[in-house]
Amino acid sequence: MPLFWNDSFNFIRKITPRRAWNFALVLTSYYLTRLLRRPVQWGLPVTLSVEPTTACNLRCPECPSGLRAFSRDTGNMKEDFFRSTVDDLHRDLFYLYFYFQGEPYINPKFLDMVKYAHARRIFTITSTNGHFLNSENARRTVESGLDRLIISVDGTTQEVYEQYRVEGKLEAVLQGARNVVAWKKKLGARHPHIVFQFLVVRPNEHQIPDIYRIAREIGVDEVKLKTAQVYDYEHGNPLIPTIDRFARYREQADGTWKVKNALNNHCWKLWHSCVITWDGLVVPCCFDKDAMHRLGDLKKQSFAKVWNSPTYYAFRRKLLQGRDQIDICTNCTEGCSVFF
Repeated sequence: MPLFWNDSFNFIRKITPRRAWNFALVLTSYYLTRLLRRPVQWGLPVTLSVEPTTACNLRCPECPSGLRAFSRDTGNMKEDFFRSTVDDLHRDLFYLYFYFQGEPYINPKFLDMVKYAHARRIFTITSTNGHFLNSENARRTVESGLDRLIISVDGTTQEVYEQYRVEGKLEAVLQGARNVVAWKKKLGARHPHIVFQFLVVRPNEHQIPDIYRIAREIGVDEVKLKTAQVYDYEHGNPLIPTIDRFARYREQADGTWKVKNALNNHCWKLWHSCVITWDGLVVPCCFDKDAMHRLGDLKKQSFAKVWNSPTYYAFRRKLLQGRDQIDICTNCTEGCSVFF
């Protein structure tokens, strides 16, 4: 079976009538919202991101975790809290993403949480910098039932790789990928679907052909090229690629830069997904990296009450009135983030 079919078939197997109905409710309410120009929210999230930890071993320059720049506390999600959240939501969820900020494998209970979600037949995904995929963790990753493993490989030589993945070791990452491939073969497993994610920035854009070659040599299933979010872009930034299709920003006649996409006053993410931080806060999406827009606290309320709360309704209404008035929306990829 072709590699992409393995991943797709694995997802299709987990669709249930209830999940399909929930998706239909969410999608219908989203388009009804756009028609009526007021928030209508039916159903529960189709996708959910949970944050195993805010800690990270690297110091990437465009990442609050890497910069150690959070105003919120650093910590690991507790397994009991995770289990209760999954028990509450798993009947309606299609996808569970094990990442937000931080490196998931730093949480010692991370793979146990994946295994628990897998037992609830949720499609599970994580994104890692790849430095913790020793043979033991690679075996446990395959055995956990993780469906998709995204490994960030933002350069094909150490010199280029470390310009963005500061303090990272490229060979350790590549060896980690080899370990997972080897254990998949040894255990006769079709998952996880292994993805090399290549964040295209100016220092590495010339290495795009090389990442495909290396992925083939190792036995990685897929390569995704991702556009990069840059915080200081108004006056240019050395990370912005010269290849226009990989850049989220465009230079203007006066020498300043702006986000390419128009800020349309709607957002599919806000209707079908949300993020739960390691300590139980509910925030609207992955762009709220410092959890400034806190829509609820699962230590104090049920998820359903948060999802349908006046606070959430007010945030959705504010977005419909003008995305350019919400700080996390002004540098957002909704409508312009393209994977190649």
